[in-house]
Amino acid sequence: MSQLALFDPIDRVLADDERGRITYLAAFIDPATAAAWFTDVRAGAEWRAHRRQMYDREVDVPRLIGHYRLDPPRSAPAAILDAAARVTAHLHVPFNSVGLNLYRDGRDSVAPHNDHLSELRKGFPIALLSLGATRRMTIRTKAAPHRSMHVELESGSLLVMDYATQIHYTHGVPKTAERVGERISLAFRVKPDGKSLEG
Repeated sequence: MSQLALFDPIDRVLADDERGRITYLAAFIDPATAAAWFTDVRAGAEWRAHRRQMYDREVDVPRLIGHYRLDPPRSAPAAILDAAARVTAHLHVPFNSVGLNLYRDGRDSVAPHNDHLSELRKGFPIALLSLGATRRMTIRTKAAPHRSMHVELESGSLLVMDYATQIHYTHGVPKTAERVGERISLAFRVKPDGKSLEG
């Protein structure tokens, strides 16, 4: 198990092999811009609470979520459009969808998972831009040789996972007993033609 302290404003390669490539850029957005975007998205996004079926009962999803399409943009806050433009220009990827997660405190989380390949255009990465409080993401391989990574996702950081990682890795944001502030995650994706750009 490896603990990664990531503070330098350069791309850190966390994984790069036949199971996929994962990189982390701690200071992709400067602190002032990240703070302004957090305020804009927190106040202007259409946040929704969801419930999902788990075994024999329906439970609350432990975070608020939102979605916007990007081609063309439809009523998205200006900060999301600015962020999309910045991420698209940096990665040269035609992102057409952004999913939002609002973690209100340490009790909010997302369980280990991978994105469904049917909801992604083959060959394109997922880019996660973090705003607000730092939260830990845990990334684990699904099969041997086993590997776990813990990444502190700081405000203004960009985590990029290529398409293959969704086959071989899970990622999640666990609950924490520590007192933490609110965090917003912007997950940029390229959806296939004919698929809903929501999500």
